[in-house]
Amino acid sequence: MNTKKTTTGYVTMNLRRCTACWECIKKCPKKVIGKAGFLCHKHAAFKNAAACIGCGKCIKTCPNGVFLKPDETVSIHKVNTGMSFGIERLLPIAFAASAVTGIGLHIAGHGGNHETWHNWAIAHIAATFVWLLSVAGHVKRHILWYRTFISKGLAKKDWITFSVSTLFLSVTITGLLLIAYIGGSKLGHWIIAL
Repeated sequence: MNTKKTTTGYVTMNLRRCTACWECIKKCPKKVIGKAGFLCHKHAAFKNAAACIGCGKCIKTCPNGVFLKPDETVSIHKVNTGMSFGIERLLPIAFAASAVTGIGLHIAGHGGNHETWHNWAIAHIAATFVWLLSVAGHVKRHILWYRTFISKGLAKKDWITFSVSTLFLSVTITGLLLIAYIGGSKLGHWIIAL
């Protein structure tokens, strides 16, 4: 059984750039490239790396620069260890912090101590802001997925990724509305100095 690989004798892949358009699979004359991944993370991979003849059609065909010559692999290391990679690692931590502080804020709202509620509110706003920044970094890093979504539509995209993106957008919009509006009054968080 052939295992999925990211290198052949002639070509190296940067899977972080793959948007699963499958153009490379169509163009490969030796059928070296195949589909890999699961549910929300699909990408191309070499299913038979030994069969690669180094024709370079995958390099020329890919609109996202997934395929590189082996001497260009230094750029892959820079992509994987740059600041955006750190921001991506921050994403689940910031989400958890936002959820925990949100629950703490809700519980503190049922008590009588305004100072406790105020402290939880500050912590929640800070954690949620960090989460928002980390998501913005994630979207920036994967902007090619969103660009191909706009140009090619959802038919060739992953439904789970689209659903999570839609959910994030709705959470962000409702969160921003809550910052500007509190319980029927015209006062928002901005006016009461949170």
